[in-house]
Amino acid sequence: MPKIRSQEVTEGPSRAPARAFMRAMGLTDDDLARPLVAVASTWNEATPCNLTLDRQARAAKRGIKEAGGTPREFVTIAVSDGIAMGHEGMKASLVSREVIADSIELMMHAHRYDALVGLAGCDKSLPGTLMALARLNLPGIFLYGGTILPGTFQGRDVTIQDVYEAVGAHAAGKMTDAELYELECHACPVAGSCGGQFTANTMACVAEALGMALPGSGSPPAVDTQRDRYAEQCGHAVMQLLERNLRPRDIMTFEAFENAIAVAAATGGSTNIALHLPALAHECGLRLTLDDIDRVSRRTPTIADLKPGGRYTAYDLFKVGGIPVVLKVLLDAGLLHGDCLTVTGRTHRENLASVSLPPGQDVVVPAARPLSPTGGLVVLRGNLAPEGGVIKVAGVKRLQHRGPARVFNSEEECFAAVERRQIQAGDVVVIRYEGPKGGPGMREMLAVTAAIVGQGLGYDVCLLTDGRFSGATRGLMVGHIGPEAYVGGPLALLQDGDVISVDAERGTLNVELSDQELAARRATWKPIAPRYTSGALAKYATLVGPACEGAVTRARP
Repeated sequence: MPKIRSQEVTEGPSRAPARAFMRAMGLTDDDLARPLVAVASTWNEATPCNLTLDRQARAAKRGIKEAGGTPREFVTIAVSDGIAMGHEGMKASLVSREVIADSIELMMHAHRYDALVGLAGCDKSLPGTLMALARLNLPGIFLYGGTILPGTFQGRDVTIQDVYEAVGAHAAGKMTDAELYELECHACPVAGSCGGQFTANTMACVAEALGMALPGSGSPPAVDTQRDRYAEQCGHAVMQLLERNLRPRDIMTFEAFENAIAVAAATGGSTNIALHLPALAHECGLRLTLDDIDRVSRRTPTIADLKPGGRYTAYDLFKVGGIPVVLKVLLDAGLLHGDCLTVTGRTHRENLASVSLPPGQDVVVPAARPLSPTGGLVVLRGNLAPEGGVIKVAGVKRLQHRGPARVFNSEEECFAAVERRQIQAGDVVVIRYEGPKGGPGMREMLAVTAAIVGQGLGYDVCLLTDGRFSGATRGLMVGHIGPEAYVGGPLALLQDGDVISVDAERGTLNVELSDQELAARRATWKPIAPRYTSGALAKYATLVGPACEGAVTRARP
């Protein structure tokens, strides 16, 4: 078994001090002679998404040891998007993706580990871990921590999305204090990531479609001990990858990214892939654009009836065969690159040979009878979004809207107006200065969007922002609009009452103002002061690029 890098710390008389440190942790001569394989997880007690990762990491370590390696475990951070939602703390969420990738890179670099098993559970921890795997380009494999089980409220399955929307319903007098409390107490019954096709479960599908996760490993719930078997298998698989010197960039090709877009589109997945896939492609040395995402989504039918736009939870998908079933339907329809290599050492076509669409269920439907002829994501462009904006159309009943702008310079301003019932049917709500630089951190707007939906205005109001949305957001909501207001993008020029038109069928987003009027407003526009002048958020605002390129941070010359 090759030792790619770890001999730099384990071999030769000059490395006696390093070996002494490792012996203090119980390592023997035999352990030090084997490849050192990292098991990096985002385990913590900050969020239920990551709560079972320590158990799964132990199982991965068993697999590595059985296959001839010496496992070395470490953890990194993970922000709870759900707990950070709706207040200042959400500005840390997207920043955490970069910190996760950076911290895994630094641990691997410092200790010269030979290979990596990366485990992640909550939204930004999945792309952050995958970005580290791509950046390091050492033999590696990804494992998702697993979905939560659905809760039960008034005889129906519920997820955290229902709680957010209930806040709006409660504010509108449609739900009592007792009902809201009961829902709060039952929506999240166990550990695991949010239970719809929100960002975490979307990225779990993406990981399998990219070929970086074992087939089927993204589907079992977090509390299912079947996950431990997948974790052990990851330990065995990473040693085989090391033996073959098969690396992440051999697997994550441009065609693999098209597969990832297709599975997200087919499942009505989160708009956040429009950030995470370009960022991940960047780490692979590839360029993936919003136009690529739009092109693949438009040719891919929606075949999985999953929340938030559909009826079923991620657990329901698991019960009918999981992510491999979706991939097989796409493959059979000629919508998946079947020759792409995966971490099994085989192609998708080989991995999926024995998979079939189960009869007698309607969670996943045939491509010939789709829920929608196109995928769940659309990119909009126009004089309000020269760099593009992103909307999730899965389950959205109205794809056009025209109305007067209601302009807010922060999420807090808008949420206060929503709570006061000041948003009216027909309005186009604009939340600006919440982009990657302006926020900074490009906050998710689930608290606002869910409150609007909860008040019954989800399809009577359109919301535009240079921030972003949770995977649980539904309704006519356009995010990622660029250039962002902070750098003088068109959103910064809007005034209350400006008439805005959105057409998700045609892919357009425009304000009904002349070029001359926009130029005149631009001449008098003044940038706002930075909201942070020190610390991690200020550093991020200085280094981060535009949303259309994945909001990645780059070193400046």
